[in-house]
Amino acid sequence: MSETVAAADALSTALPEAAAEIERTLDALLPRPEGAESRLFEAMRYAAMGGKRLRGFLVIEGARQFGVARASALRTAAAIEMLHAYSLVHDDLPAMDDDDLRRGKPTVHRAFDEATAILAGDALQAAAFGTLADEDTHSDAAVRVELVRCLARAAGARGMCGGQMLDMLAEQAGAPMDEPAIGRLQLLKTGRLIEFSAEAGAILGKAPMAQRHALAAFGRELGAAFQIADDLLDATASAEQAGKRTGKDAEAGKATLVSLLGIERARLQAERLAEQAIRHLDSFGERAGLLRALAAFTVQRKN
Repeated sequence: MSETVAAADALSTALPEAAAEIERTLDALLPRPEGAESRLFEAMRYAAMGGKRLRGFLVIEGARQFGVARASALRTAAAIEMLHAYSLVHDDLPAMDDDDLRRGKPTVHRAFDEATAILAGDALQAAAFGTLADEDTHSDAAVRVELVRCLARAAGARGMCGGQMLDMLAEQAGAPMDEPAIGRLQLLKTGRLIEFSAEAGAILGKAPMAQRHALAAFGRELGAAFQIADDLLDATASAEQAGKRTGKDAEAGKATLVSLLGIERARLQAERLAEQAIRHLDSFGERAGLLRALAAFTVQRKN
């Protein structure tokens, strides 16, 4: 069995195992539906549960490079997954992307209502920062502050929210975007959070800056490859395969690298980015095998 095949097999076991651990951590951290506000708690759980947990897996594997306690890595992974879930809830709203299906089930505003969806997203974002700031996540306050600072940067106006704004403006303008403009939009909207997810393990492990930068660079390239792969799925997969409505980018006239380059050239670009991501892991040796396999999986995935 080749090293590549062995790594892929190991990933096929490690990824669902990590997802199940993250799910259990989220179950413990999120409030149980009870009391007058139980509908909000129920919506938060509905939004946060499920998914591949790619971002959380990046945290866990990054942390493993530095011998970080599993509980610390899991709490950090869960916090990032809460924030990611909040972004999906708000992106799916009628005022944004107006989607009815997410992770194979009705979106939160469809399962509940728009006001509840907005509040559930807000509460998940607050819970993410509260989790990172809690001393149970890490005993060193400076580490917790750095995690909070970096997540705020990844999620805010110069990160995910800024990217969503660019996406909305581009759709409203209806004007074609060139490759650098699309790349910047996707870096902010999707890439920054994936970049932080990869870097978070190094922050938890108080790693040397060179290794922290290497993991961040890995995440940055991986995030770009992930977004192209997502756009390819939107263009080629069925809603049943993807677990969400597909074809919506073309329907809305959105500019993506797939629409600009075509399917085959976009696929090659995603593969090149994944290869570049893997090169950033050279200094970590064999222990980063699952991260390398994840980069390959990202551009080959079917959902």
